[in-house]
Amino acid sequence: MSDISVRALGAEDWEQYRSMRLTALRESPEAFVAKLADEESEPEAFWRARMERSTRLLAERDGEALGIASVGEVGEDHEGHAQLFGLFVRPEARGTGVAAALVRAGARVATEQGRTQLYYWVGTDNGRAVAFASSFGFRPTGTRRPMRVVSEDDGEEEIAMTLPLSGDRGGMPDF
Repeated sequence: MSDISVRALGAEDWEQYRSMRLTALRESPEAFVAKLADEESEPEAFWRARMERSTRLLAERDGEALGIASVGEVGEDHEGHAQLFGLFVRPEARGTGVAAALVRAGARVATEQGRTQLYYWVGTDNGRAVAFASSFGFRPTGTRRPMRVVSEDDGEEEIAMTLPLSGDRGGMPDF
């Protein structure tokens, strides 16, 4: 088995991003706010504009697309910070290091952009996701928000976890 590679997609790669994004919405609809029916009907201009708003990362092995993630702005009140979002790994590639490769690449992209913190929103009831993020050095903040995806349990929350990208990282390895 060969290594996983992760690359940033450019605007010209919009069809590759669209294909993986629609796969994500088809395979894991519960994980996303967007709906497959809405996004699959969007025109090329929509996808090209989306490529410009954030850095889109594609994980591959031997030319086969295995996962995606995005790195973008947190918001006006978090200047110098970025957020990792839209993380998806094809079901058959889960547990093979694809998600870890995407998180490391996302941290590198944010660092190259001069960001000092990387945010990642995780469901407070999703112990596996919290443990995964913690393994990279993400730490929970006091910031919470209602889950943005439709869930069976009213009142579910997400917590912002943050990763320092510079300075003392508490012994955590580099990206």
